[in-house]
Amino acid sequence: MDAHEYRSHDAVGLAALHAEGAVDAATLLALAQARLAEINPVLNAVCIDMSAIAADRAQQSLQGAFGGVPFLIKDIIQDYAGVPTTSGSRALQQVRPARHADYTQRVLDAGMVIFGKTTTPELALKGVTESDLWGATRNPWHPDHTPGGSSGGAAAAVAAGVVPMAGANDGGGSIRIPASHCGLFGLRPSRGRVPVTPSIGEQWEGASSDGVVSRSVRDSARMLDVLSGPGRGAPFQVAPPAGSFESAAARAPGRLRIGWSSRSPIGSTVDSECIAAVEQTAKALEALGHDVTEAEPEVDGMLVARAFLTLYCGQVAASVDSAVAQGARESGFEPDTRTLAVIGRAMPASEYIIMRQHWNDICQAVAGFYDRFDLWLSPTVAAPPVRIGALDTPPMVRMLQRVIVRLPVGGLLRKSGLVDRLAFESLEKTPFTQLANLTGQPSMSVPMHWTAEGLPVGAQFTGPWGSEEQLISLAAQLEAAHPWFDRTPPLYLGPSSA
Repeated sequence: MDAHEYRSHDAVGLAALHAEGAVDAATLLALAQARLAEINPVLNAVCIDMSAIAADRAQQSLQGAFGGVPFLIKDIIQDYAGVPTTSGSRALQQVRPARHADYTQRVLDAGMVIFGKTTTPELALKGVTESDLWGATRNPWHPDHTPGGSSGGAAAAVAAGVVPMAGANDGGGSIRIPASHCGLFGLRPSRGRVPVTPSIGEQWEGASSDGVVSRSVRDSARMLDVLSGPGRGAPFQVAPPAGSFESAAARAPGRLRIGWSSRSPIGSTVDSECIAAVEQTAKALEALGHDVTEAEPEVDGMLVARAFLTLYCGQVAASVDSAVAQGARESGFEPDTRTLAVIGRAMPASEYIIMRQHWNDICQAVAGFYDRFDLWLSPTVAAPPVRIGALDTPPMVRMLQRVIVRLPVGGLLRKSGLVDRLAFESLEKTPFTQLANLTGQPSMSVPMHWTAEGLPVGAQFTGPWGSEEQLISLAAQLEAAHPWFDRTPPLYLGPSSA
């Protein structure tokens, strides 16, 4: 097998060749590592090398759903025993978990060969993958632009042909945003579908879900079969599908009622390319026989934004304080993170709980929409990938942050209306993804559009809780009608991208 043949198969295809004896795990690993060596100096997709671990594993007899297939895990939550989990932070460089996350163990049980960890912004907090520790990760479609975040390293590696799919997670859009920016398929599973145990029962109050970014729907579907099911001590169980998620990818979804909209829920501007992605997708759905109507859930978008930012600030404060209690230096965290922690610490527990209770109000509002529609179509993002550094904190604000983190001003900042301004400004380019995180519903980005500059823009579908089978069936139908697998980044990233 050569590099071109490796790139021409998805993970399901590579696993079949391995099972037949047509290629061994060591050869697949060598091809993945060669491609990584070629693109990583440009893209900065992988931050932690696990070559020695992978070399030993590739010599074993590997069985399972993805036997012998190379894989990358994300450098947060997806712990590998003895390997650093830095979470993109200088303060956490010395963290070495004593045991595998259940996610990682299931990947290994499926026969995969993990050979590295992908970059993430600090604590996975941003929609771009740029950190003081690891630097900027770049988009294979145009290295001057971001691959999105926080699973930007994973998406860059998959789009550039290092691996057919990679580990990702999504607490506010971190699977779907990079999938949109890199021309990939990205499904955020329902709350509780994939465990984050044993280190924690639920991540971000259950708003965060683990999954993958991939080049084919069937890869994501089979991987969801691998990953699904409660971990030991998980707070609740999600009923499994009637058959399998992989079988859902092989059958037609039937005639669906799909509501679509392109209006930003917080009133921010939506780029014409993102609107075009939705409108073109709506036409494609009609051509496939679905009932498509312009409609959207009757939800207060700013309430969603405030509820999300309350979670965001509270969780950052807890993460920083927990790390410091375990020996990390607070000065090792980035100024943006420390500022968010100051705001989070000033928040009364009662306010946090009240905003958490608003999640139910949001769920009830969304439920009315799904009484009338099977799925909701919207843009994944409000703008195509921005240039590297475009969302950097301005120097004057950085100077102010140095003062803020030294003084007890969190309460003043909250009363000043800063949280509402943060809610708007931080979500301005990505206002569509957080709703599913708060409601716990599955949501996917499907690569349906490219800009005149050649940058990908995804279309997002969200369904009722537990409706992954329906989403996967529709995604596979769109994939067959509008194939994207062979649409790859430009040649300047190397001959194996051809």
